[in-house]
Amino acid sequence: MTESVVIGAGATGAATARQLADGGERVRLITRSGSGPDHPGIDRIALDAERTDELAAALAGANTVFNAAMTAYHTWPETMPALFASILAATERAGADYVMLGNHYGYQQTTGPVTERTPMAPHTRKGRVRAELWRQAKEAHDQGRLRVTEVRAGQYLGSGAVSAFTLLVAPRVRDGELALVHGNPDAAHSFSYTEDVAAALVAVSGDTRAWGRPWHAPVITTTLRQAATALAGLHGAPEPRLEPLSERDLTLLSFTDPLWREFIEMSYMSERPFIVDDSDIRDTFGLEPSTLREALAA
Repeated sequence: MTESVVIGAGATGAATARQLADGGERVRLITRSGSGPDHPGIDRIALDAERTDELAAALAGANTVFNAAMTAYHTWPETMPALFASILAATERAGADYVMLGNHYGYQQTTGPVTERTPMAPHTRKGRVRAELWRQAKEAHDQGRLRVTEVRAGQYLGSGAVSAFTLLVAPRVRDGELALVHGNPDAAHSFSYTEDVAAALVAVSGDTRAWGRPWHAPVITTTLRQAATALAGLHGAPEPRLEPLSERDLTLLSFTDPLWREFIEMSYMSERPFIVDDSDIRDTFGLEPSTLREALAA
């Protein structure tokens, strides 16, 4: 039986483990607390992935390691490099293939559609972290140390997803209340449904064409207002009332939670259109995104 390891049980990591197990694989799901879906094909393991020796032992015999790990959003520059270095080193020791879950932060700021060939020249702290994590993994691949690929996702929709939309907009819209939104509610944006991202991670792991390059997960391109209106319709709520958050609003919110401070530097992605081209993964693997309604209904 094929064995895979998923590190991280956020919405996408949990969905990936579940999809692998549903497909007949034996899955080890590693988190600090041992959390994750209750599934007969999933063995949950409590382990700190920064403990490289222990992690390498836990990965022994695995064919593929999926890195869906995440640290606290406001600590990325300090905490992500060490965690990802440990996972990369342990995967190399185990002789497994390595599939990373990434995002779009590392790309050069652009006015056109973002493709996998858009330069990685970020101007933000978190973007530089993401770009460097991929550079290190790609270097290991190019040196023949292991096979590596990355699936990049956008702002998340779906059950258990954590994003500006799920935190700020969805609860207010469902309750018929004013929603303060991050950015321009009428700018086109490419969202990612967690189940679609998990399907992309699983697909690239099983195909030799995937290795050595990144892939964009299928995206649902819409505006925040259209997404909010569709969500209201699903719940029988009134027409959404949306009002952009100012930088001052975010600064005040950051006094209660440092998460909000981090939204400020990423505002360029939400104040004007940010559209992602997912044609590579569609054409190569035949993956199509779910509908907006399906993603919101989840």
